[in-house]
Amino acid sequence: MKVWQVLLIILVILIAVLVVLYFLGKRAQKKQEENQAQIEAAKQTVNMLIIDKKRLRIKESGLPQMVIDQTPKLMRRTKLPIVKAKIGPRIMTMVADEKIFDLIPLKKEVKATISGIYITDVRGVRGPLEQPKQKEKFFRRMKNKIAKKDK
Repeated sequence: MKVWQVLLIILVILIAVLVVLYFLGKRAQKKQEENQAQIEAAKQTVNMLIIDKKRLRIKESGLPQMVIDQTPKLMRRTKLPIVKAKIGPRIMTMVADEKIFDLIPLKKEVKATISGIYITDVRGVRGPLEQPKQKEKFFRRMKNKIAKKDK
């Protein structure tokens, strides 16, 4: 085989892989939009006292067995942002959205938007929530170290 034939075969395989990934991505995006619409339809606002929050595997989380059984096999190994909260007289275990998990304060009361066992948004009941400190970027950290040495 000549070099151009090998390159042509590799190019055809790459194009096929890209086409498959494109269609899989479109299907996943459609599923995500449907799930988001369901979450928006079932959301409600409640006051809750946050007791504890951790990233746990779904088996260790304390979620109902029915929820654990419905999760895909690959998802069972990942760690989820789990929040234990007191809603009214009941203590419930809920799953937080990845975007808001760092905003959730411990041992404080918040007004949360929930959809089933999924926390989608939090706001402070008595004033705004504290923003977590942003991690300093690598180049900024190096720049600060150099500035300290020069002084």
